[in-house]
Amino acid sequence: MSTSDIVKVFIPAVAAFAFGILTAPLLTHYLYKHKVWKKTVGKTALDGTRAVEFEKIRATTHAGTETRTPRMGGILIWATATIIPVGMWLLARFIPIPFFAKLDFLSRSQTWIPLFTLLAGASMGFINDLLDIHPSGEKGVRLRTRLVFVTLVSLFIGWWFYTKLGIDSIGIPGDGTFALGAFIIPLFILITLGLYAGGVIDGIDGLAGGVFSTAFMAYAGIAYFQDQINLAAFSATLTGATLAFLWYNIPPARFWMTETGTMGLTMTLAVIAVMTDTPGNGYGLAALPIIAFPLVVTVASNIVQVASKKFRGKKILRIAPLHHHFEAIGWPSYKVTMRYWIISIICAILGMTVALLKPV
Repeated sequence: MSTSDIVKVFIPAVAAFAFGILTAPLLTHYLYKHKVWKKTVGKTALDGTRAVEFEKIRATTHAGTETRTPRMGGILIWATATIIPVGMWLLARFIPIPFFAKLDFLSRSQTWIPLFTLLAGASMGFINDLLDIHPSGEKGVRLRTRLVFVTLVSLFIGWWFYTKLGIDSIGIPGDGTFALGAFIIPLFILITLGLYAGGVIDGIDGLAGGVFSTAFMAYAGIAYFQDQINLAAFSATLTGATLAFLWYNIPPARFWMTETGTMGLTMTLAVIAVMTDTPGNGYGLAALPIIAFPLVVTVASNIVQVASKKFRGKKILRIAPLHHHFEAIGWPSYKVTMRYWIISIICAILGMTVALLKPV
């Protein structure tokens, strides 16, 4: 690692933030012009019934925003995170000076897989969002279809990890590795599905942007200390792009991330966690539940709520996921968001510490 490596990581992050800040007004103009928001209000609960508590919250704290705030703000993130690495690759090719050559971080070994995953998830999310805003009242792509899509993409990537990259074990902090063989593939599928389920954290202005930017910032640091500089640069680019989104998503939000952002980001987070595990001689997977703790809690609260209603006949939370429960008991949305930000930062620090532990 050297000063030039630090520059290679930091400049893409700053460039992504600047590019996102400058282009977001163009995106918001288009989204508002074409009224890219739901044409009908309402939400379905996890068990398929009408989400009464959620509608009460929205009626008192976010009245009318569902049909006035554009969706698909996640376009800003994945478009920026694609343009920056491709742009720097083009600069290195057509302006052959050492500085631009050093900034090129588009590499087959470290960047192609997470970038492919980001675009694959973002594309399905984009289709879902298009259907979600259709005047006919469509409710997006069916959840079952989206889950099948995530499963198939993660199956392919898991297969690639196992057969092409030889990844067949996971790191155990303080104890080396644990061999899984081909079972690394179903494990990766489960991790990806779990993180995707956590994407419903995109329910309060500023919440998802803060959580995701912190998580990718942590993995940028992990990859950097593992000397995976290109992967670190890509993770930092995602951080900068997500922070640019967050700039416009802070209450009152100019747009919402929705599936075209959350699907791509959650799937990519799973990929980067694996790439910072045994491939980087670290513990990226062991750190994942810590770094992504807000996402883990979101999924867990949904599971607990559904199980309680099914087996006990009553709810544990006023409303699931957990961040909406806090709203339901009277916390202002900004208090929920900022406390989640604080927790995310602490978890990122702890997760980085775990990921970079060396066997004793």
